[in-house]
Amino acid sequence: MGMTMTQKILAAHAGLDRVVPGQLIRAKLDMVLGNDITSPVAIKEFDKAGFHSVFDQRRISLVMDHFAPNKDIKAAEQCKISREFAKKMGIVNYFDVGEMGIEHALLPEKGLVCAGELIIGADSHTCTYGALGAFSTGVGSTDMAAGMATGEAWFKVPAAIKFNLTGTLSEWVSGKDVILHIIGMIGVDGALYKSMEFCGDGLKSLSMDDRLCMANMAIEAGAKNGIFAVDERTLAYMKERVDRPYTVYEADEDAEYEQVFDIDLSSIKPTVAFPHLPENTRTIDEVGDVSIDQVVIGSCTNGRLEDMETAAKILKGRHVAKGVRAIVIPATQKVYMESMKRGYLEIFIEAGCAVSTPTCGPCLGGHMGILAAGERAVTTTNRNFVGRMGHVDSEVYLASPAVAAASAVTGKISGPAEIMK
Repeated sequence: MGMTMTQKILAAHAGLDRVVPGQLIRAKLDMVLGNDITSPVAIKEFDKAGFHSVFDQRRISLVMDHFAPNKDIKAAEQCKISREFAKKMGIVNYFDVGEMGIEHALLPEKGLVCAGELIIGADSHTCTYGALGAFSTGVGSTDMAAGMATGEAWFKVPAAIKFNLTGTLSEWVSGKDVILHIIGMIGVDGALYKSMEFCGDGLKSLSMDDRLCMANMAIEAGAKNGIFAVDERTLAYMKERVDRPYTVYEADEDAEYEQVFDIDLSSIKPTVAFPHLPENTRTIDEVGDVSIDQVVIGSCTNGRLEDMETAAKILKGRHVAKGVRAIVIPATQKVYMESMKRGYLEIFIEAGCAVSTPTCGPCLGGHMGILAAGERAVTTTNRNFVGRMGHVDSEVYLASPAVAAASAVTGKISGPAEIMK
């Protein structure tokens, strides 16, 4: 029996010819990632274990993005710990205010992750980099500490689920709608500790921003990782950013999958996840009349340039509904700058939006858009658990940038087709 993409990457990094689901392996790491919340914990464990140096100063990335720019004294102290550690260890890829971006948008943009690599990060959405054909997964801060010191980590090889994509996305439908559709179909534990592997002719319809969004939310189905077959679009993306050799792995024809799902992209409609789980999905024509108080367009899921472009198309010449707060957060400085050059920021501001410097901010209830009791938000982020963006009695609705922007204009959950006639 052959191996899947994920299994081939793990086998190669473990120095093995073959691995099978459930096998425990020790594998070499290409990148270890931490942020301003998880890095201080890892640094404490690193010091407690008696480590004095990191395995490779260029293969560690520390990104200050969750509570940065610092929202309070505790946040400032967390960044200070990370900053001093990076300086002491000579870590090259340390990103702070003015140079940072939301970590899972920043690393692909800078070419720090690519096809065939094995990446761990002390953040659950590290699975984002599977969009490039890499194996990437979230770990705890203790594993991050060990990874920084040794350049290795233990893994249990996951079984796989195959998603064969066909067809073409309809207008105003994006990768966010696709992954919400899938999570609604299989549930938040439908891929528990599995590898979600995406392939098929339908990949041609998905931009890299679509794929990064979809891989990002694999964890919301319980997956160990999400990974996309590498095609010409992937190679073109990496050619512009990656300056080192890499390996493209393809699944064997006889690779074993626990399940196979065939998904026609042309059948997918704009989709919204209602509180309080990403699996609680409804298509836009099933939503009903749901008034809102806030809209957030950004995050490691949907803060990339295409997301800004989509929102700008809908908001141009329109204004945010009275009583609604709309916040737009470009995911990186590069996205921010390009959005400014293209006039998107002017469109957002004229429409009555607040535009923020890159930050995770409201996604995890950090800052820049906390919800009060009874308030509802439509957001392009990735989680809508109880209290995720503020008060436990608030409600979070997950949607694409198109739906979020349209909802900002109407003051209720709306599809873009309703206002783009």
